[in-house]
Amino acid sequence: MTDELLIKFLLKETSEEENTAIQEWLAAEPANISQFIEFEKIWEASKTLAPASKVDEEQAWNTFKEKTKKLNKKEEAVVLPLKKNYTWLKVAAVFVLAIGAWTLYQLMAPVAYTELTANNEVLLKTLPDGSELTINKKSQLSYASDFKNDRSVRLDSGEVFFSVAHDKTRPFVIKADQVSVEVVGTSFNVKHDKNQTQVIVETGIVKVRLGNEEIRLIKGERVSISNVTKKLIKEQSEDQLYNYYRSKQFICTGNTLAEVAQVLSEAYGVKITVDPAAQHHTFYTTLKLTSIDENLKVICDALNLTRSGNEQEILLSNKK
Repeated sequence: MTDELLIKFLLKETSEEENTAIQEWLAAEPANISQFIEFEKIWEASKTLAPASKVDEEQAWNTFKEKTKKLNKKEEAVVLPLKKNYTWLKVAAVFVLAIGAWTLYQLMAPVAYTELTANNEVLLKTLPDGSELTINKKSQLSYASDFKNDRSVRLDSGEVFFSVAHDKTRPFVIKADQVSVEVVGTSFNVKHDKNQTQVIVETGIVKVRLGNEEIRLIKGERVSISNVTKKLIKEQSEDQLYNYYRSKQFICTGNTLAEVAQVLSEAYGVKITVDPAAQHHTFYTTLKLTSIDENLKVICDALNLTRSGNEQEILLSNKK
């Protein structure tokens, strides 16, 4: 952006096309706004010479020109002579209005977000900063459109595995209702629904906040936040079952039958319940993400269970 065009803008001599170019330049980088503000300071300092001395407007503009040289040493500012029908106050008012309007716009305008939705398939997505997301089925989230400056994600519902690109200067933040997850570069799983939010860490350090409370998680730890109790409860985690939508396997390492049934329900889109008398069973095996009938047969044979119900609602219970 040339000094000549900025000065024309201050004098209201720019065309609509030039006005648009200036606004786009201001929006491109925070540094551009800082440069614009520096022009305001130089202008304010220069205009004070007018009432206090006999220096004419041409000389005042020469002073302004000399000061802008220091602001941009690579390229000498091109300064147009001030038209006689413009007063110092009028040009200063343009500066103030331009800066004020832009600042107000920046403060008041809502942050734009780009939505991501995984319906009936697991979705793989790479964000603008290089972070990689594996989004489970039936999940909905969005990320800040200006991800270069604002690495923020909103998880509305569902489950996502985040492999975050390292950037210590710009933390990566995930919002799930009142829960906030912040990292600079790590990998972890976040699951969020109307009942609870759960974070499981695979690598690195993750900060989880709820109100004024904050905890740090490392590899092998997880936190579960109930929407009823609203407490951060940290636990050790050896669970691999949650990872089925990435690994394409149900890795059961002593999980309860109720836990296995819940994950199978999510994976296959059915409702699987366990009879209270059979809930004490634990399961050690690895199942492939194949058909639900094959996997339920393996479970029933291993734990001596029977299956009843229909294709959408299944009950597992002990054999009599």
